[in-house]
Amino acid sequence: MIAIKDAYFIKSASNMEETTPDIVSEVAFLGRSNVGKSSIINALTHKKGLAKSSSTPGKTRLINFFHVDIMRDAIPLSCQFVDLPGFGYAKVSKSMKEEWQKNLTTYIKKRASIRLFVHLIDSRHPFLEIDKEVDAYLRTIVRADQQILQIFTKSDKLGQSEASVIKKNYPQALLVSSSQKKGIDKAFEVIVNRLFGEAL
Repeated sequence: MIAIKDAYFIKSASNMEETTPDIVSEVAFLGRSNVGKSSIINALTHKKGLAKSSSTPGKTRLINFFHVDIMRDAIPLSCQFVDLPGFGYAKVSKSMKEEWQKNLTTYIKKRASIRLFVHLIDSRHPFLEIDKEVDAYLRTIVRADQQILQIFTKSDKLGQSEASVIKKNYPQALLVSSSQKKGIDKAFEVIVNRLFGEAL
């Protein structure tokens, strides 16, 4: 039995120097702007306004840290969920975009406590080049103590045949809908078990 006990915002960071101490196991959520990162973090933690979503794609410019307390088979566990800036869309200067990219790349490559990368993909656009590039990049840097999990968001917008195409091409992927809470409990279970190992 896996249950969320509590979750709360810790802090935001614009660079590695401002991040939290590198000691607690982390789940890093990344994906295109407007893919629904904030919504899925809120759904997974059962806290509606925990991660702030914006109607303006690309507005999240900071690395946001959330503490999460979990109970699995009467054993308390803790981790951090990390909401990373979305890629694409942002209407900012080239120099600012390069600065974000540099800070984000540094965090992804050098953060020792990341145990799981959750790559969020819009299920309505499952084969975009930018997502293929992100997946390929993650696979070049992933360490032996890290894993990658693909989660397809907004699955309530799909027909059965479209969902089948995703499952055929990405057999390990999970399909979720934050708005309808579809697949959320399963996704949370997979995240916890990937993070802490399968329960005995």
